[in-house]
Amino acid sequence: MSKNKVEKKLNLVPTSGYLIIEPVVVEEKTAGGIYLPDNASSDKPQQGTVLAVGPDEITDNGVKKSSPAKVGQKVVYKKWGGNEVKIDGKEYLFVKFEDVLAVIAD
Repeated sequence: MSKNKVEKKLNLVPTSGYLIIEPVVVEEKTAGGIYLPDNASSDKPQQGTVLAVGPDEITDNGVKKSSPAKVGQKVVYKKWGGNEVKIDGKEYLFVKFEDVLAVIAD
């Protein structure tokens, strides 16, 4: 597996069956132009950019599962899917292949 720029920067390679996703930053602004802080909304973003892809997963039945997305693609994932990790003040998600609902076409 070739390392991409982000993997070198983070020094992280996800394990089998996982993607590293950078969630989109949602800026919320009122009609009056006031920006709301991140914690003002209870909804988490469900979209992000794939930064790294782990190797194919081999299930208990011996079936090989490939990643639904490639590095650089934007995806929609389950609302409470993934495990949040903060590295150098920036938030990333480790998401299982099966938690990816769709790849956003450009």
